Amino acid sequence: MREFAGDSLLASGARWKLDEPGRELDANLIHLPAGQRVETHTESELDVLLVVVAGSGTVDTPDGSKSLADGNLVWLPRGSTRSIAAGKDGLSYLTVHRRRPGLQIRPRPGP
Repeated sequence: MREFAGDSLLASGARWKLDEPGRELDANLIHLPAGQRVETHTESELDVLLVVVAGSGTVDTPDGSKSLADGNLVWLPRGSTRSIAAGKDGLSYLTVHRRRPGLQIRPRPGP
């Protein structure tokens, strides 16, 4: 397991990730400084569990905006569209989902 690097939490992005060979699960600790956001995107293949570990913010989905605070759990189902914004104290959250399979060469569909 890769340990938390202990870097300053001022920069945004992944601060830690699960990095064990042969695993079937992925997990990432993401930090967004105050006012920063993850733009709207759709996860077409995976259900994602988001666990807030520090700070506050919002997650926007087609169902509306939900406040995020320390300790909240949010399930984001496969195919859902979402954006995430950090509040005034920033936002740190863990994402947990099934590991994506590696890239594969497949035959082109068609006749």
